[in-house]
Amino acid sequence: MDDFPRLSQLPASLTELQEAARAAGFTMSCEPRTGSLLATLAATRPGGRILELGTGVGEGTAWLLSGMDETATLVTVELDDAVQAVARKQFGDDERVTFVTEDGGHWLDAYDGAPFDLVFADTWPGKFTHLDAALDLVAPGGAYVVDDLTPVPGWPEGHEAAVTDLLAVLEGRSDFRATRLTWSSGLLIAVRTGGTAPGPSA
Repeated sequence: MDDFPRLSQLPASLTELQEAARAAGFTMSCEPRTGSLLATLAATRPGGRILELGTGVGEGTAWLLSGMDETATLVTVELDDAVQAVARKQFGDDERVTFVTEDGGHWLDAYDGAPFDLVFADTWPGKFTHLDAALDLVAPGGAYVVDDLTPVPGWPEGHEAAVTDLLAVLEGRSDFRATRLTWSSGLLIAVRTGGTAPGPSA
């Protein structure tokens, strides 16, 4: 089965964003199959609150917005102002999205607002660092999604060990039900259930 998204499913802005990413030498954009899944998950949350950690040039943002209804909202956080500027130019007129230019870890530490129905962690903060802070922001029944879990040549030092640790933590939490997907760039989806988070280590 061909699992690449159909042309009719691609966000209208995707080609332009891909060209901007190539021009900027940005190679960490959301993979299209992952994007298609994000759009589908966003579509399950009418009026939902969505958080994206790691805007990049906005390819993941485009997919999320394409699945959201008119009453849903998206907060997307990115450290690199120059990179995020591409997304702001493309989607700045969309009132559903709020752009935050800040270190994701700092933002997670400081955020004290309402939880989110979908959290997509596409950068180190919220995935390999500040994981508990990100998971605390997932509403009951909400989903937490991470990508880039399948080893590829050129992974930075420490990435593989970080993935191993992440999977162990997520699958050890009774308050989330997690499923690994050896698909796209390697994904994990975890949904907050009625369990309780583990207490501090002794």
